[in-house]
Amino acid sequence: MTTEEAIDRYADMVYRLALSQMKNTTDADDLFQEVFVRLVSHIQELESWEHVKAWLIRVTINCAKKHFGQYWNKNVDYLEEPERLADEGGYELPEEHPVRAAVRKLPPKYRLVIHLYYFEEKTVAEIARLTEQKETTVKSQMHRAREMLRELIPEQYES
Repeated sequence: MTTEEAIDRYADMVYRLALSQMKNTTDADDLFQEVFVRLVSHIQELESWEHVKAWLIRVTINCAKKHFGQYWNKNVDYLEEPERLADEGGYELPEEHPVRAAVRKLPPKYRLVIHLYYFEEKTVAEIARLTEQKETTVKSQMHRAREMLRELIPEQYES
C-alpha cells in the first residue's frame, strides 16, 4: 500500500471529517494537508486498509483538537462558511438547508460523534475507540447531540 493509494481511497473521508470539525474550508484544507503529510512518514507502520482508515480518523481528530487548543483559535470567532460537500450518492443539500446549519452549530465534541456515526457509519464502539472515550460517554454525547438538533431544526424537517 502506498500513500497515493491511501489518498485516493480516503481523501474524501478525511476532508469531510476535517470540514465538520473546522467549520471553514481554509482550516479544513490545512488540516487535510497536515494529516496526509503525517501519513507519508507512517504509511509503512500501517498493516491494512482498515488500519489506515482508523489511523487517518484518529490523526484528523487529534489535529483538530490541537488546532482548537492553540491560543489564537481559542480567542477567535470565525464567520461560518457553508459546506459544499455532496454525500456518497452525489446528492448535495442546499447550503441553507436547516439540517446542515444545525449540525454546524453543535459544539465540536457533539459534531464529531454525529459525523462519525452518520457520515462515516462507525459504530458506537468504534467511535469510542477512535475518540479514546468510554462507550457510555459516546452514547451520552449522541443523545445530547440529537436533543440539540431537535431544538435547532424546524418542525417541518423533523421525521
